[in-house]
Amino acid sequence: MRRYIKHSKLLLRHAQKYLRYKRDLLSPSSREEIVAGMQNLRAALRGRDHERISSTAEGLDATLHKLTPVTWESHWRENCEVILVAIVVAVGIRSYFLQPFKIPTGSMQPTLNGIIGHPSTAPVPNILQRISEFIILGRNYIDVVSREDDQVLQIEQRKFLFFFTFSRLSCEQQNFLIYVPPETLTHDFNVFPGRTYHRGETIARGAVDTGDQVFVDKFSYNFVKPHRGDVFVFRTNHIFGIREDPETGSPFYIKRLTGLPGDELRIDPPFLYINGKIAEGFGFARVMAAKLPYRGYALGRDYLAAPTQAFVVPEHGYFALGDNSYNSYDSRYWGPVPEENLVGRGLFVYWPFNRHWGLIR
Repeated sequence: MRRYIKHSKLLLRHAQKYLRYKRDLLSPSSREEIVAGMQNLRAALRGRDHERISSTAEGLDATLHKLTPVTWESHWRENCEVILVAIVVAVGIRSYFLQPFKIPTGSMQPTLNGIIGHPSTAPVPNILQRISEFIILGRNYIDVVSREDDQVLQIEQRKFLFFFTFSRLSCEQQNFLIYVPPETLTHDFNVFPGRTYHRGETIARGAVDTGDQVFVDKFSYNFVKPHRGDVFVFRTNHIFGIREDPETGSPFYIKRLTGLPGDELRIDPPFLYINGKIAEGFGFARVMAAKLPYRGYALGRDYLAAPTQAFVVPEHGYFALGDNSYNSYDSRYWGPVPEENLVGRGLFVYWPFNRHWGLIR
């Protein structure tokens, strides 16, 4: 079908809908003008006269535009409707299907990276290299130099837009706002309250790699039970021993699901035993092989504190362990995760584009 014929038939269909919707609001002369234009266009289409089809189509189109003038308000309304629909769809997907989640700590390293600082004495790279490394590796650079002879008094966490975590470094004579969490600043850059610096001395310089950004599958746990060995995300509210953030509430944790309701667990480093047998599955085997950077499973504190001490996971509870067992605050300290706290299964690392990018195992 030729393009102009297809366009004319679509125009006729549009005119019919407009006439049906606006019949009670149009004046008699306007209704007659539209009907006449439609009749002329139908006659031209039957006669297959190209020039007549084009002219009558332009006439009918001009009539419709005259009766429904396009204003700036209509453009804004259409754009707002599109944006609103997109927001509703995004919220629906996030609430019921896939939720983005950032790995904040190193408890799952090296399976999943938390925020990692890399101190360096080298100067910060040029802007083009920094941009490319941020896009590909999620790497940010910091370079903080003391302006005075001074002492660190306090390090406070500051969050902006719920996504960006900064450290406010308060000194006796100067203050700094550094794009790095306080834990990373202290652990990786050795900055802590009480430390003194001379004028011109570097306080913190180097690279900070963002934690892996993952998609969490919130859908499948509605239909199937969690599987032993899943990397899963859960809320920490009502778990005694996990501090609630006064700004954002109870944090989300991501760990490996090691114990289902009724499982008997025991740790004899570097091995994890489930129901009397060494844990089976790729994730467990990788940790227990203790090949660096994995180190095997370590004994706990309140739970699984000795090789002879076993723990039976209660009904409606799940036992969570970090793959970085020697540096993981997990169920060995605060017990099982209540079933109602489960959010979903870690599915996919979508950024940064390092070796972890892809499906989570």
